[in-house]
Amino acid sequence: MLILGIESATAQVGCAIGGHEGVLASFHAARGRRHAEVLAPGIEFVRRQARIELHEISVVAVDIGPGLFTGLRVGVATAKAMAHALRVPMIGVSSLDLLAFAVRYTHRLIVPVIDARRGELFYAFYRQVPGGVQRLGHYQLGKPGDLASELVATGEECLVLGDGALRYAEQFDDMARVEFGEPVNAYPLATSLVALAHAQALREEWVNSWELEPLYLRKADAEINWQSRAGA
Repeated sequence: MLILGIESATAQVGCAIGGHEGVLASFHAARGRRHAEVLAPGIEFVRRQARIELHEISVVAVDIGPGLFTGLRVGVATAKAMAHALRVPMIGVSSLDLLAFAVRYTHRLIVPVIDARRGELFYAFYRQVPGGVQRLGHYQLGKPGDLASELVATGEECLVLGDGALRYAEQFDDMARVEFGEPVNAYPLATSLVALAHAQALREEWVNSWELEPLYLRKADAEINWQSRAGA
């Protein structure tokens, strides 16, 4: 079983191909808002590096967010189109799950944080369990100060990571029990996506392309602006 993983929910675009032997090839790049320009060549690159043909793909996995609206939409649309063309099922994995999975070996409370722009953050809380991580509550959208208060309330040692944690680091600097993740873990990885999707695929936890929906948590800026003008 071969899985194509597509990740574009943040400023970084990534894709990877793998299966029971692990990840065969991967590609990641941060090129501003050029997700649509970078993704297709990236998929072709990993296909060639893995030495496979697209018809050998059994499942298409995609990061469903939360994340930046435009990049997320590009990734999900591309993944759906490929799954439909190849007539294969899909698996959706949250960007916050991917960030947490990358640091699954820590015994600290894991808090992945994604920059949501507009002075807000996407975040969730996770704990290490055998074989991976377990989310402890809902995916959340809030201000940096809201997250800082929640970290204090836990009373635990926390590992905070992601581009949102880096952008608002000053909000958490004075917290004795907070450790920051490395910059290499600032963005969700397509390699983590393939690993998590493979485990779900073995359990046949997939959906059809028309059933998969992005996890936005917040309306697009254009929709917010339109409603604001209409209200005015």
